[in-house]
Amino acid sequence: MVPLQLTETPPWLESLFTSELGLAVLFGICVLEGAMLLRFMPSELVVPSALALIGSSIPTAVMIVALAVVGTTVGQLLLFGLVRRAGREYVLRKRWFPVTESRLERFDGWFDRWGSLAVAASNTMLFVRGLLTVPAGLSEMDGRSFLVLSAVGSLSFQSILAGLYLLGGYLLV
Repeated sequence: MVPLQLTETPPWLESLFTSELGLAVLFGICVLEGAMLLRFMPSELVVPSALALIGSSIPTAVMIVALAVVGTTVGQLLLFGLVRRAGREYVLRKRWFPVTESRLERFDGWFDRWGSLAVAASNTMLFVRGLLTVPAGLSEMDGRSFLVLSAVGSLSFQSILAGLYLLGGYLLV
């Protein structure tokens, strides 16, 4: 099963972002992204879409990045806890989990090689964001360490996206 991936913000989501619920919608979407449940748009479009639709002043951008970091970290912490309690096989059997056994084995290797720092590094990278959550949840890694490293990686990712969006807008003016 291939997840639906769009290259633009869906119109229904656009209307939610521009409503008075925009920040709450952003937070909810980021929780879904962190828990690896975001299927209606690529994760790299979430913050730029929010900046385009909610606002891109520096204070608003900082607030959007902060909400995105907290939301994705909460989602990853939920996935971390689920994996810790239910185990690898449980997650792999679920249709919502977008990773195959062979791909997950590769991420296990990354985690074994680089340790807990791989959590922060992977959260900064496109296409592998959050995938080290499963090996981390199965390891002896402390939940607080995971929380901090997940947040650091998410802060890096979301800040890069926001910076590129803002820089792009500045260069086009």
